[in-house]
Amino acid sequence: MASSNFLLFSLTLVIITLFLLQNFMYASLEEAHALLKWKASLQIPNNSSMSSWIPLPMNPSASVACTSWVGVVCNADGNIQKLNLSSSGLNGTLHQFSFSLLHNLTHFDLSNKFSGVIPPEIGNTVSLKLLSLSSNNLSGSIPSSFGSLTSLNVLTLHQNQLFGSIPIELGNLKSLTKLAMSENQLSGSIPSSLANLSNLRLLYLYDNKLFGLIPTEFGNLKSLIILSANTNFLNGSIPSSLANLSNIQYLYLDENKLSGLIPIELGNLKSLIELEVSNNQLSGSIPSSLANLSNLQYMRLYKNKLSGLIPIELGNLKSLTILELSHNQLSGSIPSSLANLSNLQYLYLYENKLVGLIPIELGNLKNLMHLVVNYNQLSGSIPSSLGNLSNLQLLYLYENRLSGPIPIELGNLKSLSDLEVSENQLSGFIPLSLGNLSNLQWLYLKDNNFSGPIPMELENLKSLIDLVVSRNQLSGSIPSSLGDMTSINHLYLQQNQLSGAIPVELVNLKCLIDLKVSHNQLSGSIPQEFGNLTQLQRLDLSSNHLVGEIPKGFGKMKSMLYLYLSDNQLSGTIPLELGFYELLEVLDLSRNRLNGSIPKSIGQWAQIHYLNLSNNKLSEKIPSEIGKLKQLTELDLSHNLLMEQIPSEVQSLQNLEKLDLSHNRLFGSIPNAFANLPRGIDINLAYNELSGLVPRYAVFVNASIQLLQGNPGLCGNVTGLKLCASQIIMKKNHPFHHRVILVVMLPLLGAALLGFFMCHLIAYQQQKKKVPQKGLDEESGDYFFVKSLGGRVVYDDILMGTNNFNEAYCIGTGGYGIVYKVELKPNNVVAVKKLHSSPENVDHNGFLNEVRALTNIRHRNIVKLYGYCFHAHHSFLIYEYLEKGSLGSILRSDVLVKDLDWLKRINIVRGVANGLAYMHHNCSPPIIHRDISIANILLDSDYEAHISDFGTSKLLKLDSSNWTTIAGTYGYITPELAYTMIATEKCDVYSFGVVALEVIMGKHPGELITSLPTCSANYVVPEIMGDSRIPPPSSQVEKQLKSVLSLSRACLKSNPHERPTMRRVSNMLMKDQL
Repeated sequence: MASSNFLLFSLTLVIITLFLLQNFMYASLEEAHALLKWKASLQIPNNSSMSSWIPLPMNPSASVACTSWVGVVCNADGNIQKLNLSSSGLNGTLHQFSFSLLHNLTHFDLSNKFSGVIPPEIGNTVSLKLLSLSSNNLSGSIPSSFGSLTSLNVLTLHQNQLFGSIPIELGNLKSLTKLAMSENQLSGSIPSSLANLSNLRLLYLYDNKLFGLIPTEFGNLKSLIILSANTNFLNGSIPSSLANLSNIQYLYLDENKLSGLIPIELGNLKSLIELEVSNNQLSGSIPSSLANLSNLQYMRLYKNKLSGLIPIELGNLKSLTILELSHNQLSGSIPSSLANLSNLQYLYLYENKLVGLIPIELGNLKNLMHLVVNYNQLSGSIPSSLGNLSNLQLLYLYENRLSGPIPIELGNLKSLSDLEVSENQLSGFIPLSLGNLSNLQWLYLKDNNFSGPIPMELENLKSLIDLVVSRNQLSGSIPSSLGDMTSINHLYLQQNQLSGAIPVELVNLKCLIDLKVSHNQLSGSIPQEFGNLTQLQRLDLSSNHLVGEIPKGFGKMKSMLYLYLSDNQLSGTIPLELGFYELLEVLDLSRNRLNGSIPKSIGQWAQIHYLNLSNNKLSEKIPSEIGKLKQLTELDLSHNLLMEQIPSEVQSLQNLEKLDLSHNRLFGSIPNAFANLPRGIDINLAYNELSGLVPRYAVFVNASIQLLQGNPGLCGNVTGLKLCASQIIMKKNHPFHHRVILVVMLPLLGAALLGFFMCHLIAYQQQKKKVPQKGLDEESGDYFFVKSLGGRVVYDDILMGTNNFNEAYCIGTGGYGIVYKVELKPNNVVAVKKLHSSPENVDHNGFLNEVRALTNIRHRNIVKLYGYCFHAHHSFLIYEYLEKGSLGSILRSDVLVKDLDWLKRINIVRGVANGLAYMHHNCSPPIIHRDISIANILLDSDYEAHISDFGTSKLLKLDSSNWTTIAGTYGYITPELAYTMIATEKCDVYSFGVVALEVIMGKHPGELITSLPTCSANYVVPEIMGDSRIPPPSSQVEKQLKSVLSLSRACLKSNPHERPTMRRVSNMLMKDQL
């Protein structure tokens, strides 16, 4: 009986086991089939790991997927538990992935090229412990269903295109140790619910569009090791509660808009290794409590508004390797205690207000590689102890008040690659020991009081790229040994007291791009061999005592852009070979003894915009080929012996701004071609032999006698010029005719004036009835002016259209105000910029006149300003509304940018150039924008560019006769604005160059800006030609893009005088419909 019972039990157990095994097998097969179905929807590269995922056999085993499919791991029951397909090059979506069937997944890693949205069904896989969807192209928002994945330990979503806010439900993931959502487009505030993640160790939120405050509750994340929230738009202060993060090692809050003080409580973070809060708006002093961070290796506080002294206590940070305090308002002296930082490698203190001496104790920092203290007010001598810094690679002391000689001990710095001590008050000889710096690449000693000869020992600097010793008191000859520095690109010796001949050995400098030796006392002739410097783009030999002819071999320098030979004693003719300079932009041969005719080969200078041949002995006629120089903005042929008539071809010079033909022997009448020259051009025809009537062309309106005098045969209605014979006869023979005109015209004029007055009075009375009285009384200090918008726009309409400026209508913010979209009536939409504050200390009548003038500006590439309201409660500007928004928002969006093809981009660049050219050359007075950037360029529905914010800064500072504050957006500001503090049209030209590059590249050009202007004119930096987010350009379009690049390069010249005008840029872009 017992035996039969045992057999019955065993049989039952086998049946149950077989039933369960069948269910398990069925479940695992169903999961495998689901994966195969998903695989069929993907684009899979050859040799992918998924090639092992073959269809199941007719009599399948439950373990097929588990044992042979790469990336698939099953549990003991045969269910798929882990799926790892990272870095497999897969392309597709998650739409057909069956999360409901694969509910046993614990690990899911798909770092590939997936796109589309994240399915909310993923929240059903509640067993997940690791979910990695990073490094894809996923878009849409993060599903709130993620909050159900309570077993999750790791969630990585970084490097995607996710947008929207961070779901508060993520605060439910109590087991989470790592959360990475960086490098997306997430917006909104950081939810405080994340503070519930008590086990969280790594939190990555950087490179998004998050704004608002850092939650104070983050102080509860006691397990946190890394907090990275940099490169967002976070504001407010740094919460002192972060001091509770006792395990934090890396704190990154840089590149936000944080303000207020650095909390002293951060000094409690004893485990901290890296503290990064740069590029914010932090103020106050540096807390001395930070000296308690004994494990700190990196401290970056640069680009803030920190003030006060550098705490001497920072000398206690013995582990510190990087200390960056630059770009603040720190004062006082450099504390000698910093010499205790024995591990320090990088010390950046530049752009502060530091005074006093450079501590000699800094010579003890044996590991120091970079010492950067430029742009301060440091005084005294350069300590000889710096010669002990055997690992130093970069030493920047420029733009201080240092005096005395350069210590010979600096010659011991064998690792030094960059030495810059320019713009100080240093004196004495250049030390011979600098010739020992065998790794030196950049040597800048300009703008000091150095004297004596240039040391021959510099020939040992075989790696030198730039040698800049200009504007000193150096004497003696140029050492022939400089010809041995074969790596040199830039050699600047100008404005010294150098004498003797130019050494022929300089011809060995085959890499030379820029040679300046002007304003010296050099003599002798120009070496014939200079023509072999085929890479040379700029040659400035002006203001010396050079004699002889211009070498014909110069014609071989095909890369030449700028040639200055003025103010010498050169003789002979202008070589025909100079016509080979097809890239030439500037030629100045003035104040020499050149003779003969102007060669016809000048017609090949298609790019030239400045030509000065004045004060020579040039004779014969002005060649008609002058008309081919269509980019010319300034032509000076004055003080020569030129004769015959002015060629009619000058009418082709439509970019001309200055024409000086004075003091020659030109004769005949002023040609009719002058009628086609642009209005406002500066023309000087004085002291020639011209005759006849001065025509009443636009170029001669309000002409001064000084520009026409010395031509006895000229006559006409110019003050100071005699009347022509025909005019005198009419005056003598028709006195009665004049009286009849007066008798008839005076009554008519009186009647017209009376009629005009009556009409104006009636219109004024009607207008008074229409103008709303509430809040718009000029006598009470309120001003209101709006051009016609198809109906009277009034203050109340705008308040009603924005629900009293409710944030729901906000479409953007700027430096001067918040922009709202207002629908005044159907199909009549405007953009209203509500100013942060009303204009103060301005003449309100002048203000109103100014805005009235700006409303008259009409150009297809400038946003129309309809009007202005200045009211005690709300002040705003009313603009045209552009549908596509800012160029910046499109370039930053990987989705929207796909509609911005190459032809649209070229058209945008052209439109911006046209708008700026109009502002600079067609407005009186000219309008300087001062803040050209992709944020201030708006696009309409056809992607046509419109420049915005062109008058705001000036409107808000009407009382300023000239602007002496740095305005503009970082990354677009011209370098010279930092020290001249005066904005000119050439500042806009520079900013345009940056924008043009950014449009082509799809991102800000960054450090490429500094290298581009010195690149060969035909060289295209590989990083520029392409935005990988759109298909590559065709060969024809690529040619157009290279032309845009060439113009951008010209606009980014460091010397503003060498930048083209916007009129020239506009015309170049319009040529051949680039």
